[in-house]
Amino acid sequence: MNLPKRKSPRIPGYDYSTCNYYFITICTHHHRCIFGQPEMLNHWGTIVQEHILKIADHYDGVRVDKYIVMPNHIHLILVLENEKNPDCNQIIAQYKSGVSREIHRIEPDVTIWQRSYHDHIIRNYGEYEKIWLYIEDNPRKWEDDCFYIAENEAERLREGQDPPLQGDKRCT
Repeated sequence: MNLPKRKSPRIPGYDYSTCNYYFITICTHHHRCIFGQPEMLNHWGTIVQEHILKIADHYDGVRVDKYIVMPNHIHLILVLENEKNPDCNQIIAQYKSGVSREIHRIEPDVTIWQRSYHDHIIRNYGEYEKIWLYIEDNPRKWEDDCFYIAENEAERLREGQDPPLQGDKRCT
């Protein structure tokens, strides 16, 4: 079968192991709300948060400057601080794999993550500050977020039903 090639969301030719600040967003599969609420993470959300906090333990010169675990996505500012950094793809792949492995011990058949992730290279302090505040304010602005799913839609998703197409506020 000749399937269409998936376009990479990464910048062609850019070295994602370059010392820099990266704004990363990782979404759940089908944007399902499976991590609880930011102020009250459920067990899976706690696993997600614990693995974020362990990223710096796995790599020298890599740290997470700011993060938030939302019901169906996470945001983080990933900082690569030295010249021998792993590539962001490697860091995020290991992160997603570790979370999935631990959750699969509880629920073996669930798909946790959407394929890939979104990244933005933070170019200056103004952008950094804006993104930092966006992450900080994300829980208070959850109902306006493009990833927001109303509770009745979330309930349908938990029951295995497809959400309605009309008025679907999920980002694609």
